[in-house]
Amino acid sequence: MPRQGCRLMALPVLLTWCLLAMAGIAHAQPRQVASLNLCTDQLLLALADRSQIASLSRLARDPAISFLADRAAGLPLNDGSAEAILFSRPGLVLTGTYGQRDRVDLLRREGLDVLQFGPWLSLDEGRRQIRLLAGRLGHADRGEALIAAMDQALERAKGIAPAGRSIMAYERGGWVAAARSHLGEVLVEMGFALHQERFGLGGGGIARLETMVAMPPDVLLVDPGTRRAMDNGTALFAHPALAAAVPPERRLELPGRLTICGGPSTPAMIDALAAGVRSRLRL
Repeated sequence: MPRQGCRLMALPVLLTWCLLAMAGIAHAQPRQVASLNLCTDQLLLALADRSQIASLSRLARDPAISFLADRAAGLPLNDGSAEAILFSRPGLVLTGTYGQRDRVDLLRREGLDVLQFGPWLSLDEGRRQIRLLAGRLGHADRGEALIAAMDQALERAKGIAPAGRSIMAYERGGWVAAARSHLGEVLVEMGFALHQERFGLGGGGIARLETMVAMPPDVLLVDPGTRRAMDNGTALFAHPALAAAVPPERRLELPGRLTICGGPSTPAMIDALAAGVRSRLRL
């Protein structure tokens, strides 16, 4: 066969090799990663080497809401603006899904790789996010270790609540989170019924004090910060009517830093809930 014919036959092979190489580059391990969101901060801190972290959001160091605030100490922080990220040009940008469209579109138009992670609507969604980010960071083993810790904590907590008892997480200002969440799934696995569904608030919303008093849950899950009426958002927790409807012995306390984000806090959240059920509740 003429030499020119051999070269022509080799072209498709070379083209295929180039396409595969380009695909590999597109998903190569990023040199540095910036996070613009509290929850992506937590995942990044749990799964990355410190040398891989370009910057974190300003919330990352707040111990009231950031589970890994201690690990964030000494790491650079960003102000969340697209301009700051474009200036530093990290290899990968992590952010949430709520209210991020314009910023994400701008970063992508400028050639930056952006991964968006929404709130955990289920533990399976959490496992998917952990595996995705751990793989991108080159630390798949860390992702599997976190998932294993989460699954082991869930197994320890399964069925420990008396069947049929209702529970509701009640937040500042009377806010009730959606039933479809990692916290909601854990509570159901523990044996609780989610009380917000009885209120017609399965998708989340405000539960008025009058409704709570008229139809109280068996157990109220609250943040320790609600013990004192610090402002209008916490005043309702000290209301005599609510105290009579759901007295302290029927309340479980769980700090926001364990519940706000799914991720490295989730095993600790499950264990804390289980410990509270075993030690405090007399249902």
